[in-house]
Amino acid sequence: MLTILIPLRDEVENLPHIVRSFEENIKDINYEVILINDFSKDKTFEESEKICATNKNYKILDNKKKGLGGALNLGISVARGDFICIVMADLSDDVNDIKRYYHTIKEKKMDAVFGSRFLKSSKVEGYAINKLILNRIFNLFVKILFLSPYNDFTNAFKIYKSEVLKSFLPLISESFNIFLEMPLKIISRKYSYEIIPINWYNRKKGKNKFNIKELRSKYLFTLIHCFTEKILLRKRIK
Repeated sequence: MLTILIPLRDEVENLPHIVRSFEENIKDINYEVILINDFSKDKTFEESEKICATNKNYKILDNKKKGLGGALNLGISVARGDFICIVMADLSDDVNDIKRYYHTIKEKKMDAVFGSRFLKSSKVEGYAINKLILNRIFNLFVKILFLSPYNDFTNAFKIYKSEVLKSFLPLISESFNIFLEMPLKIISRKYSYEIIPINWYNRKKGKNKFNIKELRSKYLFTLIHCFTEKILLRKRIK
């Protein structure tokens, strides 16, 4: 079974579209959806409860530690699936790529599958140019630092073998930097992974929660932590 984790903060406008999109596109996969309410100020939690009341494969959790880190630690800990796919509630991720993720990780017996929005056959729409430039500079730096062929570390949308992701708990990052921590731990600890092209479309509804100015120090903290871990693990092997 596949577990789809969706952290939510003030995403009431997108909830009906999430359900409809999954019903129409991934009905051939046995999946559960875990919605994690992250201190929403709108009716996200109440509307999520309504969805869960009429959809048996949906569950809503109320985060107790504010931030994406707390939400995902909670969601990962209760996931029942063999694989865990993290999907953002803004519907920027292509639902059809969930199927590609699932079949790739299952058939190739990988520990993770990393999608990249920046491969030749990827499709990206509506990415603000200033964020795009910062994204490519930072990801290039991480790629060189970790000697990895991957080029989209900071993207949230990835799939992991459940037992591997659970072994990382508790993840230390508090915000969007958690999406950097998870793939770097896969790489540092020598787990197997595949890289595939994915599509990305900027959100149509709701407000973007990502603020690069507020997150710079947090990304730096996660990068230093994961690089230190990489060095320590290498020394242990020697």
